[in-house]
Formats: sequence, C-alpha cells, structure tokens
Amino acid sequence: MEKNKGERMLAIRVAAMPADANAAGDIFGGWIMSQVDLAGSIVAHQVAGGRVVTVAVNSFEFQQPVFIGDLISCYAEVVRIGNTSITVDVEVFAERNKLEQPIKVTQATLTYVAIDEKRKPRPVIKR
Repeated sequence: MEKNKGERMLAIRVAAMPADANAAGDIFGGWIMSQVDLAGSIVAHQVAGGRVVTVAVNSFEFQQPVFIGDLISCYAEVVRIGNTSITVDVEVFAERNKLEQPIKVTQATLTYVAIDEKRKPRPVIKR
C-alpha cells in the first residue's frame, strides 16, 4: 500500500474498550492521541520507505467525545514532504450506531522524521 502526498487513506480502525475509558465512560484523550500517532506513523513510514519518529504534534483538536463501544477510523493524508520530514493530517471518525453516519471526533496534524539505523535523520526516499 503506497502512500503519496494528497491521498487520504484509512490507516487504522479500532474499537474503544472499557479499559480505554474513565469512570464516566468517556475514552481518554491520551488513548485517542496514541491511535492518531499510530495512524500517522503508518503513512509516514510508507512514504519514508523506512523507520520514522514523531517530532511534533502541530495541532490536535477534540471535536466530540468518544465512548466505550465506538468503532473509530483514522484517516491519514500526507500534506508535506520535506528533505527528512513528513507532515500528516489525521481525521478520526466514530461509528456509534449502524443506522447513523460516522461522526468526526478528532483532527490532528503531526510531523515525523525519517531516521537511519543509527537513529539519525536521513533523506526521505523519493519514489
């Protein structure tokens, strides 16, 4: 699955479970943030042709709560490719009820840097 700049793709889908929630049944923001980082890193890894690390969370906006049992889908799109960096927008949608449309719950922009085997920045492989 090759990822090019400007193509939005489904990176991950995961169900929000009771262990991911607080006592009120709301999913922890940190859990959602980790799913967003995973989704963004999957796409950045594909573009970089190898290992990447997160260097910045440029923006992060929680728009709606996520609840136990929600199925979340993280869609990622490369918005910038630099010499060693890749910036990715991630949108998260929650499915709560099969009869309703998924709702957008979160959006974020993250930057990753391609690294070599010595964990030093390396050029992004241009395909």
